[in-house]
Amino acid sequence: MPDIKLVVWNMEWMNDLFVSNAQPADFRPDNDDVGREGAVVTVRERRDDLSGVLNELKPDAVVVVEGPNRDEELQLFFDVDVNGDWKTKVQHTSGSTQDVGIAVRVDLGKFEDPPFDPTDTNNMPAFDPFNADTDGDGIEENHKFERRPLYVEVKPQGGKPFRILGLHLKSKLVYGAYEWSKWWQLADANRKKLLAQTTQLRLKFLDPFLTQNATSDVPLIVCGDVNDGPGMDASEKRLFGSAMERLMGTVWKPDLCLGNALFDALKSKQKAALDFSSIVTASFKDPIFDWKWQRVWLDHVLYSRSQGQWVTNAKIHEVMAGGQKIWAKYRHSSDHFPISVKVTT
Repeated sequence: MPDIKLVVWNMEWMNDLFVSNAQPADFRPDNDDVGREGAVVTVRERRDDLSGVLNELKPDAVVVVEGPNRDEELQLFFDVDVNGDWKTKVQHTSGSTQDVGIAVRVDLGKFEDPPFDPTDTNNMPAFDPFNADTDGDGIEENHKFERRPLYVEVKPQGGKPFRILGLHLKSKLVYGAYEWSKWWQLADANRKKLLAQTTQLRLKFLDPFLTQNATSDVPLIVCGDVNDGPGMDASEKRLFGSAMERLMGTVWKPDLCLGNALFDALKSKQKAALDFSSIVTASFKDPIFDWKWQRVWLDHVLYSRSQGQWVTNAKIHEVMAGGQKIWAKYRHSSDHFPISVKVTT
């Protein structure tokens, strides 16, 4: 089979580019202001920069995080602004304006027709609202997935089908200024929600998927904006749990652990020292610390190990062609950097 170049990217509030759902799917006028945090950014500037990144990277498939909430809108963007012919799908979440979607390029002969089969996760109990005791006090709290995960089977031409679970989990960021006790209360609450979501994913979806006869040999990619990195921050230490590592798996069940494509791409010395400092997938101005720019690892490409190391060559595209930083060359694209991997099944 031909190698598949998969890009995973949080494209930052794509829904802002489109008219309201009460109207037929269409872009808003080019000069409409869709800037955030007081910046003036037009629809045309965002469209040009988002598509500019994708046209430069030339992916075969894209997992879109913070995509629009209508199928027709994502299809319109790829039809009008991105080179090639594409088939797209959005996973709908009731009341959400940030959905996870997929786009697969169909004019290069790399996929079957249709190129993927989606499953509506609104019909999957594993992703329904659930109860969990996240702080060990014996009382279960109510939790939910703010954005339903995307779940599709991708069908490469001449290769083994593989499945993608696309995620956009609870943000850890505390918006607004609070006195410290209130800030910590909100920060801990966000970590509890995130830990609950990753625990639910692990126990109700991943462990069954990786052990049941029907799926244990099916290649699986789990990717998207997990809103967490390796290790434990201050709030996670108070909860004695890392959301990211809960998702990847436990050392007590090594056969069920997921590989991490960005970790695989580190140099040997960095792996040995567990030095993740070079892995940065997002940057943002921190309202707590005088709007200082923070650089963090929030976006991941994980993969099941039943096929060996079949997801390789992971790259974070902060530097684009010509050596320019993405935030200089495509300054209105996103506050996250796209990740690409090579998929071979």
